[in-house]
Amino acid sequence: MDIELFDYDLPHELIAQTPLKKRDTSRLMVLNKNTGEVTHKHFYDIIDYLKPGDVLVRNNTKVIPARLFGTKEETHAHVEVLLLKNTHDDVWECLCGNARTIKVGTVISFGDGRLKAKCLEVREEGIRILEMIYEGIFFEVLDQLGIMPLPPYIKEKLDDPDRYNTVYAKVEGSAAAPTAGLHFTPELFQKLRDKGIEVEDVTLHVGLGTFRPVKVENVLEHHMHSEYYEISEDVAERLNKAKAEGRRIIAIGTTSCRTLEANVSKYGKFTAAHENTNIFIYPGYTFKAIDCLITNFHLPKSTLIMLVSALASREKILHAYNIAVKEKYRFFSFGDAMFITNETEL
Repeated sequence: MDIELFDYDLPHELIAQTPLKKRDTSRLMVLNKNTGEVTHKHFYDIIDYLKPGDVLVRNNTKVIPARLFGTKEETHAHVEVLLLKNTHDDVWECLCGNARTIKVGTVISFGDGRLKAKCLEVREEGIRILEMIYEGIFFEVLDQLGIMPLPPYIKEKLDDPDRYNTVYAKVEGSAAAPTAGLHFTPELFQKLRDKGIEVEDVTLHVGLGTFRPVKVENVLEHHMHSEYYEISEDVAERLNKAKAEGRRIIAIGTTSCRTLEANVSKYGKFTAAHENTNIFIYPGYTFKAIDCLITNFHLPKSTLIMLVSALASREKILHAYNIAVKEKYRFFSFGDAMFITNETEL
């Protein structure tokens, strides 16, 4: 499967650099995955496309200030480190700039030594396993020294770091935001619940697996890095009940989608778990967990545009994206949203 099949032309000026003042006023493209019909709305109109009994599943991960700038103790050379995944205790999988200079035993100092990182293992593609050395509470130290790891296509400074987290972000550990959730407000969730729509939380800490670019021509040769996820017993039980009753399960974002699909693909039903997944969803995949998806507009040739193409077909997705470009939708993390549904307005 050729990577070029998932390319599209995107004018640079359509890449959103800053979030809108009010989260739910972004635009919403509604795409019927069966017919290909496209409707233009605002995000607050999502309530009109959901019905009592529907289950919204959201990823409650919280982005940490995972980007650190430090110096090597032995040479004082500058080093940039992006925390990707907490493997155990104070040990983290990290992506390092100028990684060739970071060998086993190298110690990097941040903030005049308030935080140090010792290299325990060297891996490919700039990945290093680092042990964090500090006094106090790690996330408090990180709050003082780290900065929000905005994607490289965002050049503007973010005035309010909280805008790169969802309003329901709770479990610290992500290197990137589950951006489809950025459109929701507490008031909108209240309206949805009042309408009889169920809201459930899962956790997937977004790491390299989601935003690593595809560098191979044949999609099937792409290696997905694993990411940690959790589903509680109560949530699994309620999702299984909804599925048995024929109610729709709607993922908020590709990370929620990957969490649910990985879980059901492995266990045959929703099952309590806390483990890693490297599931890679592309056209030809049969969805087992979700019915619909709320998502943003994704990068050309990315694993995420492959995922949405698996749900609604490559042809329908690329047609919708071309319409979005023509209609000047805002793209990527701070951009507009798409609801891939199996029904028209209810």
